[in-house]
Amino acid sequence: MRPRIGVTGPDRGGLAAWMFTALAVWWAGGRPSRIRPGRRVAFESLDALIIGGGADVSPALYGEHRRLPVRELRDAGAFGWRRALGYVLFPLLWLVRRLLTKKRGGLDPARDEMEQELIGKAIAARLPMLGICRGMQLINVALDGTLHQSLEGFYDEYPAIRSVLPRKQVELAPGSRLQRILGREQSLVNALHRQAIDRLGSGLEAAAREANGVLQGFEAVGDRWLIGVQWHPEYLPQRRAQRALFKDLVAHAGRRPDA
Repeated sequence: MRPRIGVTGPDRGGLAAWMFTALAVWWAGGRPSRIRPGRRVAFESLDALIIGGGADVSPALYGEHRRLPVRELRDAGAFGWRRALGYVLFPLLWLVRRLLTKKRGGLDPARDEMEQELIGKAIAARLPMLGICRGMQLINVALDGTLHQSLEGFYDEYPAIRSVLPRKQVELAPGSRLQRILGREQSLVNALHRQAIDRLGSGLEAAAREANGVLQGFEAVGDRWLIGVQWHPEYLPQRRAQRALFKDLVAHAGRRPDA
């Protein structure tokens, strides 16, 4: 039987992320199960958990007041031939995200509460868990880490890439679980975030960074399968390395200690 993989998301919007994540999980051999604040599932029925992307994590969860950025990050070079090429190569992906994704930037307290509860249970049960973008940030906060509410200032000397296409290069920590899964020392990924991790949470270590030092991936210390990535692997199904991330999650879901 296929392992059941829970995939979290909001009550409103988030359909594009759910569709692509569900497809990635199914291709990897798992059975995706959508979880929302208004539609929960029994935690005991899950074999692994994916905390998905979406709205900003409330800064109140890590002891700060909300500070809105003066300006949004723009994709350097996004206007012109690169954007046109992206639309030609990935018209379906772009269209689906535009039609089905809720406007970014707001907060979602109900989702924060639901996902914090699930993260706590997953950590206690040693359930394999993958955090994607917002999901990575919330896992970090749940483990007493903090976030940069805005990435302004990090891209004064580096391109501020914001694209669903794989255009940002990240360096993978040698010997890390993430590096072994992706099978390379560097990886081109997409970038849709405007916040990032500041202080790492307890029991986590850096697994990927970009050139300016912004953390792009973490993993649990030791043998626990807990990985967070700042990019969106579900939107990169054409990349074998990104598909491998879901395959490894599903493989470990099928042999978790209490399965």
